[in-house]
Amino acid sequence: MTVQELPGAAAYRPTPPPAWKPLTDPAPLLPDPEPYRVLGTDAVADADTELLLRLYTELVRGRRYNTQATALTKQGRLAVYPSSTGQEACEVAAALVLEERDWLFPSYRDTLAAVARGLDPVEALTLLRGDRHTGYDPRAHRVAPLCTPLATQLPHAVGLAHAARLKGDDVVALAMVGDGGTSEGDFHEALNFAAVWKAPVVFLVQNNGFAISVPLAKQTAAPSLAHKAVGYGMPGRLVDGNDAAAVHQVLSEAVARARSGGGPTLVEAVTYRMDAHTNADDATRYRVDSDVEAWRDHDPVQLMERELTGRGLLDEEGVEEARAAAERMAAALRERMNADPVLDPMDLFSHVYAEQTAQLREQAARLRQELAAENDQHGTEDGGAAR
Repeated sequence: MTVQELPGAAAYRPTPPPAWKPLTDPAPLLPDPEPYRVLGTDAVADADTELLLRLYTELVRGRRYNTQATALTKQGRLAVYPSSTGQEACEVAAALVLEERDWLFPSYRDTLAAVARGLDPVEALTLLRGDRHTGYDPRAHRVAPLCTPLATQLPHAVGLAHAARLKGDDVVALAMVGDGGTSEGDFHEALNFAAVWKAPVVFLVQNNGFAISVPLAKQTAAPSLAHKAVGYGMPGRLVDGNDAAAVHQVLSEAVARARSGGGPTLVEAVTYRMDAHTNADDATRYRVDSDVEAWRDHDPVQLMERELTGRGLLDEEGVEEARAAAERMAAALRERMNADPVLDPMDLFSHVYAEQTAQLREQAARLRQELAAENDQHGTEDGGAAR
């Protein structure tokens, strides 16, 4: 029996009743078919020269920060480092578009964004060194703790932004995530809540091609990650993630929209992870050197340098000055990271809860006893050796 043969088939309608209609017109939410660019296009003529020079300085500094942090892992001074080499344009632009009152919600790969926002480089690396839960006061810097679990920072960003709006605070949250994070449930939940609440949040997806070893094509069949925005009722923007000026412009527009009450935006920045996932990863097992070399021709630092020198806005002296400043930063970072930190094991129990639970108090008391016993034993041994 077909549907048309069922009782009451005359009243059957293959479409929803007339009262149904889309909540949002999808057309204005769709991203452009190609990533937006500024450098090397006519749009660069309208770019602020001072901003371009600052972006260049931060890109050079960021590249040196990445190479120095990677070197520190080889020297045993860092336990792990997820490099953002090749992605510096996204990192720097994300930091520079925010006002002091705004919040940045980084992932584990976004230490450079935190440093570009003004965080002490050593404090930014403290978590990756294994010294503390986090090396800085998030409230003082308006930078949430570096998030190692994938995408769990995104609902936090939505919650903070929504709460700020309810309080009447003029605050925007910018949440950063990789393409791998878009396969997590937290990503979808965050976007849905943000759109329904019209929370002042900007989601920046750094699509660097791989979720560790999994290529994007094995994660999604969507035309782009930016297209996912439409399903939640927010605009999706697609931008060249190696073009610092373009990323800054697109993020600036998204931040302004969020601050004015327009709601969230999903920005996909198409970039590439030049280094391995972390220093513990062997990227040659899942990608070929020729692909990496092809992306070197689209290096964010070189793109900006070529644009500025070609327009006569940057000379060799300016290039050397930027590199020298970056080298001084690296030398200071190296010197400070080579000093052994003084750690208190009891800090394990600090800043876990506002008020310690009974279980934590019990564990802290047990550790305190064990440390005291160990100190007594060492004291006896030292004393015996002295006699």
